[in-house]
Amino acid sequence: MHPILATPVRLALYLLAWSVPGGVLAGVLAAGGAQTWTEALAVTGPLMAVYSLICLSPWYMCRVTPLRPGSITRVLFAHSLAAAAASLLLVGVATQILPLVEKLLAAEKLEQRFAPQFPLLFGMGAIFYLLAVAIHYVFLAVEASRAAESRALESQVFAREGELKALKMQVNPHFLFNSLNSISALTTVDPVKARRMCVMLSDFLRSTLGLGEKESIGFSEELALVRAYLSVEQVRFGSRLRVEEDIGEGCDDCAVPPLLLQPLVENAVKHGVATVLDDGWVRVSALRRDGKLVVAVENGFDPDGPTAAKNGLGLVNVRRRLEVRYGGSARLDVCGAASRYRVEMTLPAEGQLRS
Repeated sequence: MHPILATPVRLALYLLAWSVPGGVLAGVLAAGGAQTWTEALAVTGPLMAVYSLICLSPWYMCRVTPLRPGSITRVLFAHSLAAAAASLLLVGVATQILPLVEKLLAAEKLEQRFAPQFPLLFGMGAIFYLLAVAIHYVFLAVEASRAAESRALESQVFAREGELKALKMQVNPHFLFNSLNSISALTTVDPVKARRMCVMLSDFLRSTLGLGEKESIGFSEELALVRAYLSVEQVRFGSRLRVEEDIGEGCDDCAVPPLLLQPLVENAVKHGVATVLDDGWVRVSALRRDGKLVVAVENGFDPDGPTAAKNGLGLVNVRRRLEVRYGGSARLDVCGAASRYRVEMTLPAEGQLRS
């Protein structure tokens, strides 16, 4: 529904606003000398009331034909045809109104005196219609701007919530318990390795907690966080975990929401590496393509191995954060086949960080 038709008050104000072009048209008709001011106003009053409703139609055309580079000519042609059709309709409505006004005002030969004004009425109708088109485009631009601001605000709020959820998923009891148990076991067998794991765990926790105030970080920083996490898991799993990377040129400078990749990598370890007895692997790849940053996390898993409890929060959280931050410009694709699982994120390759 057209927003003006949503409430009676809006419709009343809209019709009242049309008194201005109605007065202009009446003045132009009266200036020709063929009609008096009274006759001109009696014709243009109901005529503009009807035409104001006709000029609501550009709302729907403007929504389906947005102004974009390369489409201006097509859009102008479409609206020009619509303006011509609306103006012909305006002239047709005038021919129906004139006899009624002639009888009401007892205006002699009003139809005959008005007939030479039809080309002028047609031209004024086209101008009014195109002005309505321009106003609708401005209104849609303002609406889109407000929606973008609202979405940005929602994105900020959700980013904070998402970061907290992501932190809870990262610094979860299972991860900490497993790491601390591994450190405890290593203290008697390999104290040096136990100390190194303590330092790695400390660095990882410090890095995650330092991201709470940021809206965006460089992809290189996100990768550093992932590497810190995997270094801790590498000590715990040893040869069972093999890490591979394939980062394309220009990816490091892209801005991404913090802690976006981390839940995917943790899922790959938890549901992939932890299910195999040996030769577990996680592969992180990224490339820039057509203005997009494409990031994939793959892992092997044992279809017959033990399955960790799945609550789906990691993927749900990442998908929702992408939706709020980028709208339809980003997506998350999941594919699992045989003994390989792949999660792929596609998002705009933004180059400027947001603090």
